[in-house]
Amino acid sequence: MKPAGEHRIHQFFEISVWLKGAHALIECIGAVLLHLVTTETIASWVNMFTQEELVEDPNDFIATHLSRMAAEFSVASKEFYAFYLLSHGLIKLLLVIGLLRGKLWSYPASLAALGAFMAYQVYRYSYTHSPGLLVLTFFDAVVMVLIWHEWRTVLRHRSA
Repeated sequence: MKPAGEHRIHQFFEISVWLKGAHALIECIGAVLLHLVTTETIASWVNMFTQEELVEDPNDFIATHLSRMAAEFSVASKEFYAFYLLSHGLIKLLLVIGLLRGKLWSYPASLAALGAFMAYQVYRYSYTHSPGLLVLTFFDAVVMVLIWHEWRTVLRHRSA
């Protein structure tokens, strides 16, 4: 039987892995939708959502940036993001399934994949300065610590 603290950490591990799985599924769905929708449709949606705000305040930071990004969003960019989201989501789904099933290969593979994703997110942050990337990177770091801890616990219990 696990001590209470160990059980609580395992619960956090499971919750974080389920959240990663949900995020991965959203990425996959988003990738498919992004692939299916034209850049013109995306631009018109962004214009529709930002138009009222820009009429009210033509210098609105978020609305002007969204509008500019939509206008500059190319087919190549759209396809890159769709591919990135789908590959990122599928890799994470595979790892989540392995982790939830307790497959030993999934622990080091997850640590390596999350480390690579985090490195890329920090790289992207250096260009975009998006706070969302920092939040995602922090969450990934917490999940990595939980995966590392769970892996050590699984190995300890298997050797006992």
